Amino acid sequence: MSLIGDILLVVGCAFIALGSLGLLRMPDVFNRLQAGTKAATLGTLAVLLGIGFNHPGWWAKLVVIAGFVLFTNPVGSSSIARAARKAGIKPRVLARKIGTDG
Repeated sequence: MSLIGDILLVVGCAFIALGSLGLLRMPDVFNRLQAGTKAATLGTLAVLLGIGFNHPGWWAKLVVIAGFVLFTNPVGSSSIARAARKAGIKPRVLARKIGTDG
């Protein structure tokens, strides 16, 4: 069980690291929010599962923490995106050339 917990901890940390990379690489606030929220939620849940496998007596506390994470991450990012939209920040649109006539 300890090996499974350690693997989940590494996977969770990798997802959190990739989410932080997404915060740096994405072009606008809306894409950054999505990259950060999705990766942070999945990474945090994997870390919590890893801790649960390494410390089986903590499952009740970890389930409560996971519930808060599952509720607050999407609500928080939605609120930030709505505030950015109301502030007049527009999503970045990439223009594509369709065909050869432009």
